[in-house]
Amino acid sequence: MNWTRDGIRLLERLWKEGLTTAEIGRRLGMSKNAIVGKAHRLVLPPRPSPIRRKPEVVIDRLPGPACQWPHGDPGDPEFRFCGKRAVSGKPYCGEHYLRAYVGVTPVRDVNAA
Repeated sequence: MNWTRDGIRLLERLWKEGLTTAEIGRRLGMSKNAIVGKAHRLVLPPRPSPIRRKPEVVIDRLPGPACQWPHGDPGDPEFRFCGKRAVSGKPYCGEHYLRAYVGVTPVRDVNAA
């Protein structure tokens, strides 16, 4: 794979514009991995990974031993934790404890009379 000066300049410009490596590769007629490798060799500034998620809500901000049962989607601004008083030694309140810790049902022997 040959990199021309024009190709490198275009890579640097598109990188600064924030295009994905896949899109830069399409525009330059190269693979995403070729773009990543060249960007690394050029020591272009790192960008946030598109697969990294937003930091989760920090559970330790809940007052005291509070229920950590999630309500809603973590990416939604309405996302929250239950927050009721947790059962001693458990991360959930009584209601959510019963939902989270399901007992094992004994297996019945179908051959038994």
